[in-house]
Amino acid sequence: MERRVFIAIGLSFLVLYMYQAYFAPPPPQQSKPAAAATQQAQAPAADGSKTEATAPEVAAPAPAPAPAPQALVAEQSPREITVDTATVQAIFTNSGGRLLHWRLKTYRDNRGQAVDLVPSGLPPGEQLPFSLRVDQPELTARLNTALYRVDGDSNGHVDATHAPAALSFEFQDASGLHVRKEFKFEPNNYLVSLSVAATSGEQAIDPTIVWGPGPGDIAPGPSSPGFFNRNASLLPPGVILHRANKVERIAINTIPQQPIQEGQFRYAGVEDHYFLIAAINPGQVRLETRSLVVPGPADTRRQLISHALRFPQPPTNARFFIGPKQFDLLQAIDTELTRAVNFGTWFGWLAVPLLSALKWLHGIVGNWGWSIVLLTVLINVAMFPLRHRSVVSMRRMQEIQPQIKAIQDRYANLKVTDPARQKMNTEVMDLYRAKGVNPVGGCLPMVLMMPVLIAFYSLLGYAIELRGAEFAWIHDLSLPDPYFVIPILVGVTMFWQTWMNPTTGDPAQRNMMLVMPIMFSFIFLTTAAGTALYWLISNIWGISQQYFTNWLIGPPVIPAPRPAAERRLKKAQ
Repeated sequence: MERRVFIAIGLSFLVLYMYQAYFAPPPPQQSKPAAAATQQAQAPAADGSKTEATAPEVAAPAPAPAPAPQALVAEQSPREITVDTATVQAIFTNSGGRLLHWRLKTYRDNRGQAVDLVPSGLPPGEQLPFSLRVDQPELTARLNTALYRVDGDSNGHVDATHAPAALSFEFQDASGLHVRKEFKFEPNNYLVSLSVAATSGEQAIDPTIVWGPGPGDIAPGPSSPGFFNRNASLLPPGVILHRANKVERIAINTIPQQPIQEGQFRYAGVEDHYFLIAAINPGQVRLETRSLVVPGPADTRRQLISHALRFPQPPTNARFFIGPKQFDLLQAIDTELTRAVNFGTWFGWLAVPLLSALKWLHGIVGNWGWSIVLLTVLINVAMFPLRHRSVVSMRRMQEIQPQIKAIQDRYANLKVTDPARQKMNTEVMDLYRAKGVNPVGGCLPMVLMMPVLIAFYSLLGYAIELRGAEFAWIHDLSLPDPYFVIPILVGVTMFWQTWMNPTTGDPAQRNMMLVMPIMFSFIFLTTAAGTALYWLISNIWGISQQYFTNWLIGPPVIPAPRPAAERRLKKAQ
């Protein structure tokens, strides 16, 4: 029975993997020109509703510019301003008061440089973060290209490493346009607050806050991802929303069908596997999203999502989180924000204490790989009584299999609907009671263990702590083993376990037990090395426990299969 459960688990993993590898949704098509985007209707949607119109993200090309009004409050030349917090280096430009870079100091990309959540190398016309957009293209262009006067810096630098700091941009011209943007930074939590005040003459302006494409940590991948794509274990970017106490996720390939979301949000933005860009407690807002594919060098591409927020009125101290999906960090900001870390719907609550245990072990040994090894061993030690009870129960079932088979053979000629077959079931249950055997005793301990194993598996797949973590020859536990050592060892240990648990003479079952190690080895070729390491250590522990169990209660006794002639005669009957 344990073997059948093992086969079922293996087949489930195979189905999920094959679907992801060969039937995944195709990448989104590149976005259409901005002029086409602005032709879509944008009727207001009711609270919490979804609007099907395509969201305009890039302003239409401006007509031939008229002479610019004289600037009254501005600067003479473009320049950059660097803001340093304890965790981020942000670089702004006074051209539009926009964000050029948002570099995370403690996270590195595949080139060894600080992760920048503002992507570079974008097509012409794509907006920078914190751009402003209004209905008039000419006014939009002025809002985002004017040279704002900067306040709050010292020689182009703002220090927010130990205390909160502010940076403001202001522009005014002779036409009556007056805009002020103020950013407030906090030292340790990847938060920035934005306030916008804008008027044109006597009329107030309520601009849309545009982030533009992101997240910027998406590394170029192959245009046609294959089996050995090293980023196959990482989820592509998507939209994340929290409203009505529920977290909604919109996959990048379905954004064209639902580009606009409007409602009362606790947070709303975009995410990828490890990072999040979201407005925190924005209230009633309109979120516009657009997917795009950015060609990279050679035969590579990046999948990005451009998004913008429209507030009912110009935002005042609107908070944005731009950083890693680190559980403790998100919990300190908003407990509901932790749901952005997708540990799973059913057993995610179990992943939280497991993460705490993993961090505790890391504090002792100082290496995430060894922490995974130790926690895997501790979990298996805790589950030893359940597994041992399961094995003992199945051994008892094996001992009475000949008697059960004899009972079944006596009623084999009866139809399934024959009431006399009820007597067969009664005899089998009487045999169970006489021998003190529980027919589900072998499966129940396995069922009780599964939530913990699934939660730990999910934890290792999504914990950002493993990103960039080294272990032995592995330089990043969040990526597949570059030399395929662990996947091969997974297959070897599974073969070993199969050899230790001889099957019956059923050829189908024997073949399945031989195929599964190969199948799992292929699955772990593109699975995060941390997850594969957990599986390998579990296999090694299982082999050790099997040796101990065999020493304690003896090796399993498998009844000899019936002769082929008898099976053919039985089938003919």
